[in-house]
Amino acid sequence: MAFLPNELWIHSGESVTWTFDADEIHTVSFLTAGQTRLPFPVGCPGFSPDGSIFDGSTCITTPPFVKGQTFTVNFPTTGNFKVVCLVHENMTGVVHVLDATVPLPHTQAFYDKEAQVQRASLLKDDDLGEGHEMHAMHPSGTGRNDVTVGTGEIVSTGGGLQNLAIMRFMKDRIVIHAGETVEWTNGDPNTPHTITFGTEPADPMPPSSNVTVDADGARHAVINSASDSVASGFIVAAPADRIFSAQVPVGTTRMRITFPHAGTYPYICALHDLLGMTGKVVVLP
Repeated sequence: MAFLPNELWIHSGESVTWTFDADEIHTVSFLTAGQTRLPFPVGCPGFSPDGSIFDGSTCITTPPFVKGQTFTVNFPTTGNFKVVCLVHENMTGVVHVLDATVPLPHTQAFYDKEAQVQRASLLKDDDLGEGHEMHAMHPSGTGRNDVTVGTGEIVSTGGGLQNLAIMRFMKDRIVIHAGETVEWTNGDPNTPHTITFGTEPADPMPPSSNVTVDADGARHAVINSASDSVASGFIVAAPADRIFSAQVPVGTTRMRITFPHAGTYPYICALHDLLGMTGKVVVLP
């Protein structure tokens, strides 16, 4: 989840074209200074046509774009303009627009190489491990019935933020006995996920009506049959606290489900199932 590279220098009057090269949806969005960022999928509001002009006075944004699409923006005036993805909070960059008389520090060949280096650096980052051990050590349980819901890392560059998200249930097949409870915890610092059994809701953000809240803030449900539907809603870490800004509340990062009866219970992340984020709970008598 990154603009690659996420820092460019161009001359006023020139354009930049972004090519979408991921199965996950993204936007290319330029908001005005001080503009409140609205929840996705709201645009500016509205969406902008390819070839839009941005000078800092009026926001522009693509709709959610998928792999293979492109979007070009022209920059007629000098300035430093932040580009963001409205889908992913820590996916940012900057376009430095210089006067035509000022030499540019880099060539297109430099940016092509830098993009490859940054992509490789994000993808090979191995200090995330597999995410298995981290949740198994959580004091709320033994670890045997625990599932880590994705993991990730935020990286800062001089141009903004990039992040890597592993969109998988770590331990995507778990075997328990009837009457036991499985606990899912989102280990990603940025990306929301869901634990969704049965019918996928039209709006994946709120939990379904059969979900309660435990004393420690974790969401909890009971599934009695493979035909039951339970939707956790978004489970996600709280955004980072900022100096001189209001403290944000604790994030909702954990979902528990109790299975009283034997059976096989498939589930998905309603946001990322098409990327392969699926799982299964096998309940033995």
